[in-house]
Amino acid sequence: MSTTESPSNFDHLEHMPLRDLLENINSEDQTVSVTVAGVIPEIEDLVAEIIPRMEKGGRIFYIGAGTSGRLGIVDASECPPTFGVPHDWVIGIMAGGDKAIRKAVEFAEDDFDQAWEDLQAFDINELDTVIGIAASGRTPYVIGGVKKAREQGLLTGAITCNQGSALAQEVEYPIVAVVGPEFVTGSTRMKAGTAQKLILNMISTSVMIRLGKVKGNKMIDMQLSNTKLVERGVKMLMEELSIEEAEASQLLETHGSVRKALKALGHA
Repeated sequence: MSTTESPSNFDHLEHMPLRDLLENINSEDQTVSVTVAGVIPEIEDLVAEIIPRMEKGGRIFYIGAGTSGRLGIVDASECPPTFGVPHDWVIGIMAGGDKAIRKAVEFAEDDFDQAWEDLQAFDINELDTVIGIAASGRTPYVIGGVKKAREQGLLTGAITCNQGSALAQEVEYPIVAVVGPEFVTGSTRMKAGTAQKLILNMISTSVMIRLGKVKGNKMIDMQLSNTKLVERGVKMLMEELSIEEAEASQLLETHGSVRKALKALGHA
């Protein structure tokens, strides 16, 4: 039996007091970051290969099914507003297509060939990276996608939560975060999903920092798509340029982004 399917460390959950339920879920969650810390060398190896490819125009593709697919889509969709990059720099694809984001599509994950077919819509090439995400490490959709991508000369990675999985064996850079049994047996949206989210955060954020999308610790390329972000941009300019709010606001309105405003004044 795979680790992600092994019995929970807790039983009789339906009889457990509410406070105990919450505290026990939390105690299990606290083990996840420790597990992820143990795979940082593997994350580093993958990211180090991604960066030079993206500098030459490559992209990152996440492929997954169910929770894993949704997590990839979430991470990809956050890159444009956070780092001001085009929507096609980081792309999330999941079994069953966009409709599967909200509602499961039966047996979509069982199609070994469909992920590669889905990738063809993006004119995928050897500068691109395909990262398969599957807690179980045995999802045919994901395995088939990374296998074909590797055969075609693309960089391939994987995020899984079981040792010795078929998925890990098909990629050059497997990241295997074994978080142990889930609180609710087999519910990999819990600890496994949390581990995957943490790892995706690390991959995309470190890549974007290395590509110059952060200055100091600030998201100077973020899209100013709401009042909160405009206010954040004004604050950034105030801090970077030691100016008053009114001047910072005017600069932001004139130039349209924090980076452009800083560049106009020779600070970026």
